Amino acid sequence: MSPTSTGDPPRLYDISRTITPRLAVWPGDTPFQTEHVLRIEDGASVNLTTLTLSAHTGSHADAPYHVLAGGAHPDALPLERYLGPAHVVTIARERGGIVPDDFAGRDLSGLRRLLIHTWVSDLPDDRWPDDFPYPTVELVDWLAAQGAVLLGLDCPSVDRFDSRDLPVHHRLLTHGIANLETLCLAGVPDGVYELIALPLKVAGVCGSPVRAVLRTLT
Repeated sequence: MSPTSTGDPPRLYDISRTITPRLAVWPGDTPFQTEHVLRIEDGASVNLTTLTLSAHTGSHADAPYHVLAGGAHPDALPLERYLGPAHVVTIARERGGIVPDDFAGRDLSGLRRLLIHTWVSDLPDDRWPDDFPYPTVELVDWLAAQGAVLLGLDCPSVDRFDSRDLPVHHRLLTHGIANLETLCLAGVPDGVYELIALPLKVAGVCGSPVRAVLRTLT
């Protein structure tokens, strides 16, 4: 059931992490930085800034090129996967692999996009989760059988932190399921929403930050 009752105006939930120099990034990745090229206070007519950041900064969409040498870049991603009905579901699992049984008893009828809410959403932007729960290949196969086109997480990866072969990344690609990582679902009631989380039209890179928003249904 939608969290919005009939007649209520639509409500927006911003489920993006705020990008600042304090934002935690994957260990070894490029932290976010800004540089002022021009400043009004120095006599310029405008403020002009240069951004330095990883393609996986904050809430982001992976592109196939992230794990495939010849994979597509963000400019070629099918936008319809990142826009449409999405189920937000909170699970109790704190670590280890997320499996279909973690959603037992939940109404996931008509599932197209699944956003998994865990304890990681409650961490401040500058805290890195040391041991986060992650989807399993079993879960991805189950989602594919439901007809899902997107999997979103509040965790920083769809694979275990120390994984080298990245089986879940690859299984998502096999099924044509897009993924979003490092969302922030704190304060969002479970239910069905409209998801809007479009990747930037950037060529030649492995992912893209997104401004991820949920809109309640009426």
